[in-house]
Amino acid sequence: MKKFKITVLTLIAIFAMNSCKDALVIPSYGNLTEDNLTGVKQIENEVISAYAAIGNDEVNRPLSLWNYGNVRSDDAYKGGNDQNDGDFLHFLEISSPSIGNETWYTDGFWYNNYVAISRANFALQLLNKVSDSEMSNRKVRIAEMRFLRGHMHFIQKIIFKMVPYIDETKSPEDIANVSNVALTNDELWQKIADDFQYAYDNLPESQTEVGRANKYAAAAYLAKVYLYKAYRQDDMHNVVSIDQNDMKKVLDLTAYVMTSKYRLESDFANNFLPGSFENGPESMFAVQYSQNDGTTFGRLNMGNALTTPTPGGDFNKPSQNLVDAFKTKNGLPLFDTFADADYNETTDKVDPRLFHTVAIPGKPYKYTNVNFLQNQSRNPGMYGYYSSLKENVDPASIYYVKTGPWYANSKNQIVIRYADVILMRAEALIETGSYNDALPLINQIRNRAKASTGLIGFATNLDVQPYQNGVNCTWNQDFARKALRWERRLEFAMEGSRFFDLTRWGVTDAVINNYYRKEELKHTFFQGAQFTKNKNEYVPVPIQQINFSKGIYKQNYGF
Repeated sequence: MKKFKITVLTLIAIFAMNSCKDALVIPSYGNLTEDNLTGVKQIENEVISAYAAIGNDEVNRPLSLWNYGNVRSDDAYKGGNDQNDGDFLHFLEISSPSIGNETWYTDGFWYNNYVAISRANFALQLLNKVSDSEMSNRKVRIAEMRFLRGHMHFIQKIIFKMVPYIDETKSPEDIANVSNVALTNDELWQKIADDFQYAYDNLPESQTEVGRANKYAAAAYLAKVYLYKAYRQDDMHNVVSIDQNDMKKVLDLTAYVMTSKYRLESDFANNFLPGSFENGPESMFAVQYSQNDGTTFGRLNMGNALTTPTPGGDFNKPSQNLVDAFKTKNGLPLFDTFADADYNETTDKVDPRLFHTVAIPGKPYKYTNVNFLQNQSRNPGMYGYYSSLKENVDPASIYYVKTGPWYANSKNQIVIRYADVILMRAEALIETGSYNDALPLINQIRNRAKASTGLIGFATNLDVQPYQNGVNCTWNQDFARKALRWERRLEFAMEGSRFFDLTRWGVTDAVINNYYRKEELKHTFFQGAQFTKNKNEYVPVPIQQINFSKGIYKQNYGF
């Protein structure tokens, strides 16, 4: 796999020389065109270039989506020096993104994502020009490119909702006339599903090079698309129904994935450690990063550089609300009363995942460095002393790299892991009425959490227990739904999914406004914050993109 990573970096230098003004149009990477990229070797290089594009992390395009998935939710504070430091993130944090106040940030995100889509489409155009006899793995490579294209469109969709769907059949002239509302919400979801369906139908169950998509990863991602699609939204973003056929597809696809070699890591921590832990049994698809590959710093996870607890970073700070959510009583979540009082180590019991997710002063940072957090919080009076752990590495390790004023790392970014498959299946079972079958799945996640103590011997206040119907809970559909949603928050905390889960379920306004009312009593920057239903579920389409389309693109409802 190291060879594959190095090849990616070589191609970045070749293909990232120039880019067109419009990212939706196939870029002319330097002087390379379809006419001189016809050989099989060149096509393979362009495929790798498309893989490289999905990992082109930067400050306004973190693949972990901490800015759009954590900071907009109740999981994280913006962090940094103050509310003016990265004020575009502050506007997201208080649900006040308005047209013009952060468009360079969202416009850059939009643009770079379509650059990645254009790379996949360019590779597909080349693949369509050769035959299976000329390139024996042609269908596999097509399936990989459609997987990557589906991945990038999925990200665009959950953030902006209505976006143009661009495939390899469109000419630059066609692209210029594609509206972001050419498809309905459900039709757009189906287009994304079709890409993953093709990948599922044509990818092998395993690949010799780690980092390439396989059939099981496609099935898992396709299940994720159908899970989102199942929650039908109207034009004002209201969830109006839950489609049972889509949920049944989630069940079929997750059942298939569960026949695979993938499984939960024995210790939750292993998912978030570098080196030999990467591409482990739970990692179904991950963006690959590297070091010592002939480039200045290496192929690094730059999008998370701002999240390190350093003088130039300290963004994406876990909220007190999130920390409190890990509290337990008799091993179960506190649910409605969890935020009544701040977490107290002396009196509170907690889920072990707290110490794998949140860096707490006085505790070892990434299990080794007990002093790293001391005096590292830039503004503890505003944002507190907690820091984010999962995406970061031990600062004493070889994977921690100084890049100018920031520190990045070479740890892979997991896009989808097996725990998500388990909880997606549990959610589909609950919503189709088979909630009793969801109980052992949720308990599988909780039992793994209970066993994840090998690296946190310093934590002496741990208590997490499985649900037992008729013993410590009454397991009906309503309780199962509450337990599932709580489990998703704890399991994927700070992984960039919280806000999108809330929006999928149609509960964002209730959860976030309740959070604001509690937080404004502690933090002045939350005073007056208000999540506006039928508006703030999505980020506004960047005004630069609307202007560039000459009005073909339409703004999201509410803006």
